[in-house]
Amino acid sequence: MADMLRLNVDMKSSPGMSIGAAAARFGLAPHVLRHWEAEGLLAPARAAGDRRRYGTGDLYRIAMIVRAKGAGLGLEEIRAMFATAAPAERREVLRRRRDELRRRIAEARAAIEIIECALDCDHEDFTRCAHVQSVIGARTGPPAPPAPPRPAPRPGAQMLGAHGPAGLP
Repeated sequence: MADMLRLNVDMKSSPGMSIGAAAARFGLAPHVLRHWEAEGLLAPARAAGDRRRYGTGDLYRIAMIVRAKGAGLGLEEIRAMFATAAPAERREVLRRRRDELRRRIAEARAAIEIIECALDCDHEDFTRCAHVQSVIGARTGPPAPPAPPRPAPRPGAQMLGAHGPAGLP
């Protein structure tokens, strides 16, 4: 039997994924990957015609960027993590973000507690409900007392504005 040569029509001439395929894999637009490259976060290989080719390492890096952005890190923070070889510096970036996320989570939980309290209130004006007020007060502190009333102007006294008597420049 003669040797057969199979032609694989799906085979690309250069290894790796195109920018469109890599972007689609992560649900991104290609311009996002171009931007990340301009920001120094990605450095895909180049094929003929200066076309970007994304290998396995690039795909892991894209996945890390997507996850880091999902955790609230900005591109500058992500760049700092990628740029350092020092684990202590990387951990510091991550600790700051973790602490910020914990703060935001606590704020969101407090907001949910107030909303649930208001949802459970049957008063016509829930802002006047003692229970709602106590929950809000526990989260924000009691409201400031009202400012003392201003004394009434003396009869015949002119009201002075910034530029002189009222109504005059």
